[in-house]
Amino acid sequence: MDPVIIVGAGPVGLALSLALAAQGVPSVVLDETSGKEEPRPARTVVLRADMAALVERLGCATVRDEGLRWVGWRGVQRRRPTREVAFDLGLGGTEEWSEDPDSPAAPAAPLHITQHALARGLREAIAREPLVRLITDARLDTVEQDRTGVTAHTRGPGGTWWRGSHLVGCDGARSTVRKLLGVRFPGRTAVERHAVAALRTELPWPGESLLHRQPPWRGSGEEITARPLPDGVWRIDWLLPPRGELVTPDALVTRIRETLAGWCEGTTPPYELLDTGVHTLHHRLARRWRVDRVLLAGEAAHLLGAIGTQGLDEGLRDVDNLAWKLALAWHRAAPDALLDSYQSERRTAIAARLRAADQALPALRGGGGLRSYLPGAMRGHEALLTDGHLGRGPLGASPAYPHSPLAAPFSEGMVPVGTPLGAPVEDVRVTAPDDTTVRLRDRLGQSRFLVLLVAPGSGVWERRHWRTAGLMPRLEEAAEALPVAAEVLVTDAYPGAPAHAVLLVRPDGHLVAAFAGVHPEELHAAAEAARGNAPEEPADSAGSAEEEPPILPATAEEALSLGVPAPAEASPAHDRTVEVH
Repeated sequence: MDPVIIVGAGPVGLALSLALAAQGVPSVVLDETSGKEEPRPARTVVLRADMAALVERLGCATVRDEGLRWVGWRGVQRRRPTREVAFDLGLGGTEEWSEDPDSPAAPAAPLHITQHALARGLREAIAREPLVRLITDARLDTVEQDRTGVTAHTRGPGGTWWRGSHLVGCDGARSTVRKLLGVRFPGRTAVERHAVAALRTELPWPGESLLHRQPPWRGSGEEITARPLPDGVWRIDWLLPPRGELVTPDALVTRIRETLAGWCEGTTPPYELLDTGVHTLHHRLARRWRVDRVLLAGEAAHLLGAIGTQGLDEGLRDVDNLAWKLALAWHRAAPDALLDSYQSERRTAIAARLRAADQALPALRGGGGLRSYLPGAMRGHEALLTDGHLGRGPLGASPAYPHSPLAAPFSEGMVPVGTPLGAPVEDVRVTAPDDTTVRLRDRLGQSRFLVLLVAPGSGVWERRHWRTAGLMPRLEEAAEALPVAAEVLVTDAYPGAPAHAVLLVRPDGHLVAAFAGVHPEELHAAAEAARGNAPEEPADSAGSAEEEPPILPATAEEALSLGVPAPAEASPAHDRTVEVH
C-alpha cells in the first residue's frame, strides 16, 4: 500500500511520521528546506508532561538531554509574591491537579526546550527509522485526489510526483496544502506581541519559571515572563502594546538591563546575550481539517498562543489524536468515520481553547476599568495566566472529548472513575504482559487499545500467580474478542476506581469507558464505537465540527457573546525585527 505523504518537516510533521512508523505505517516527509536547523536560542517550546513523554517515546533523545523540567513556578505582582507552585520531577505528577495542600500529587513538571534542538532530535530519530523517508528541497505545488489515494507534485532540484494513501499538511501558518484545498483560515492577527531575549545569566530563582506582572521599574511594560533552559540560559518575554513602535536593539538591551537589575536588588548581573526577536501571536482556526484523503495538523490548522498557551504542544496533540486513527485506516481496520472524528475532536478542543483566551483577554489586557475596583479581580487574573502557562483550566488543561462521535454507548455495567469519559487517563503504574512494571503512558501510541484491570494487591504477586485466577481468564478472553487489537494491563489502584473495575483506553490515552467488572458485550460495544462504528451520532457533534472560530471581543461585555462573524482571512502581520514563533 502507498505511504502517507506528510508535507512539512517541522516538529509536528516529523513527530507524525515517527508516530505512524511506530504503528507500522510508512511515510514520505516533504521538506521544502535543506534540512538544516538554524540554532535560535530565543525560539523555544514548552511541552506538558504527556507531550514530552510522547516525543521521548518516538525516539527524540534531545528532549531528555537538552530540555529542562522546571522545578517550580513563581508569580509576582509589582514587588509582592503572589503564587508559588512546586512541580513533581518524578513519575508521580498528574495532569489534573489543584493547589490544595492535601492533594495527593503535585503537578507534573513542564519541559522547556529550544525548537531547533527538538527538531534535530526528531530528525535523528527519523534517520534510524526505515519506514520514514525524508525528502529535502521538495516544495509542494499540486495535490490531486481520487478514490484510492493522493498524488502530490513537488518542484525543486528533484521535483517529481508522489503517490500516497493520504496526505497530511503540517506545513505551518502559510500552509500550501490548506490553500490548495481552498480552506479558509479566519481569525485574529497580532493578538499579542512580545519582545524576546535568550541570555545566559544567574537569576534568583534557579530552575523556576517566573511571571512578573506590573513590575515597578520604568519602561518594563505590563508583564514579563522568565523561563529557564539548561546551562544557565533564560528566555525572557516582555509583553508589548498591541500596536507599538519598532523594537530596536538598543531599546531591547535597555529592557534587559532594567529587568535584570530589578530582579537582582538594583544591580545588573553579568549576562551573555544569545538571541533576540519579536514574537507576534495570531489566533486562527481552519474551517475544515479534513477534505477526503487530505488532512491538516499543527499550525496549518490552528494558530494560538496568547496568555501562555502553547501552540506546538497543541500541534503534538493533533499528532497523538491523528496517528492511531490514520494507522487503523491505512491498515483498513476502521471505517471512514474514524478519520472524521479527528476534525470533530481536535477542532472542537482548539475552538474551546481559543474562545477561553478571547474571553479572558479583554479583562487581562484591557487596562483599568472594573478590574481596578472589583475585590479579588487581580487574584483572578493571576489564576487565569497561571492556567495558561502551566496547562490547566480552560486555557491549558489537556483536552477531553466527552461529546466525541467515538463515545461509547451508555450501558448498565458502566461505573464512574476519577477520570471523566473522553479525558486523558492518569499515568499510573501497571503490570504489562511480560511481567514488567511500567507507566501506563509507556504503553500508548501502538495502534492498540488498552484494557486496564484494577486489582488491589496484584503488585505484590508475580503475574504467573494470578493471571489464571479471578477475573483474568474471562477478561483476557473478552480482550481477544474485541474488534481492535488490545493489550491487558493490571494496576494496584486507579484514582476513583473501585476494585475490579475495567477501563478501556484509546491508543492516545483517552478513556473510552469504565466497567464494574468484566462485561464482554458492553466492552465490545465500547471498542466498536471507539473505532468509528458508533450506534448513532451524538446530537451535538455534527455542529461542533463546523463551529465558527472564536473572535477577540472588544469589551468584556462582548466576551459573553461571540456571535460576531469572523473577519476575512488576512496574512499575519510582521514586525520589522526577526520573529520568534
